Amino acid sequence: MKVGKQTTLRVDASVAGIGVHSGLPATLTLHPADADTGIVFLRTGLDGRPDCEIRADVRAVTATEFATVLGDHSGPLCSTAEHVLAALAGLGVDNAVVEIDGPEVPIMDGSAEPFVAAIDQAGIVTVSAPRRFIEVLKPVRVMRDSSLGELRPYGRGFRLEIEIDFDNPLIGHQALALDLDPATFRREIARARTFGCMNDVARLWSSGFSLGASFENTVVFDETRLLNPEGLRYSDECARHKVLDAVGDLALAGLPLLGIYRSLRGGHKLNHAVLTALMADRSAWRVLEPETARRSRTPAEVGSGMIGGMIAPAYGPDLS
Repeated sequence: MKVGKQTTLRVDASVAGIGVHSGLPATLTLHPADADTGIVFLRTGLDGRPDCEIRADVRAVTATEFATVLGDHSGPLCSTAEHVLAALAGLGVDNAVVEIDGPEVPIMDGSAEPFVAAIDQAGIVTVSAPRRFIEVLKPVRVMRDSSLGELRPYGRGFRLEIEIDFDNPLIGHQALALDLDPATFRREIARARTFGCMNDVARLWSSGFSLGASFENTVVFDETRLLNPEGLRYSDECARHKVLDAVGDLALAGLPLLGIYRSLRGGHKLNHAVLTALMADRSAWRVLEPETARRSRTPAEVGSGMIGGMIAPAYGPDLS
């Protein structure tokens, strides 16, 4: 693992679209940020209220039902943050301000590719501060019904091992394992789209979800066929999208993770639970800094669970 320098964006870049759940329009702009800023969401357009900054960490997660919702004491402010978080984390952007003028991050085509294109348009540059990591020191596991998620130590970076198993015969059992780096994220993960089944649509609509979903932003299956005329981007696109979601969800650790994340029949809620469990066990992780590589630090030295003055984050919600 090479430590290197932190990164940010060279200039601004914007995308615009509608939210997959709200159906409401929003413009999202990515801005450069100073070293040690992390990822901060700036919510504008609040009907006469002042603009509000929300740090992408566990304290800002207000809901985990079908999408990651970030907010503060006044309530939810920005929903469905996981795909833009995945793009930033997957390409190795440490510091950025994500400005959004609506209640939900635009779903775009259902993948992270439009956000990757926006990051490429902006450009990535290094800043003077060294990059820090959260190193997983021992296994942390969460089991919920038939789902299992765990983080384990890993000496070569960040690895994901994701397995899904759906009753729908066209999805069925799929698995994908990979070591994450920017080239792999671009090639294997970024283009994988949100997916769902037709028999879930009425239930979601009645609950106020998926109001902006369409064949332009969601891969849709019925019991016998794929309904999108253009077909799949990968034969295992559903598993790859679950990897994308996990990358975005685990980015709410606040620093890049060094470890293996394994998920069986999981999703946003399970990802969130595992990351929360990791952060709660202060003997299970440490902040790895340049000097850490030259001397041994015990978990007790990591101390309060604070990273750069803030609580080390977790994440939110469930969007397929």
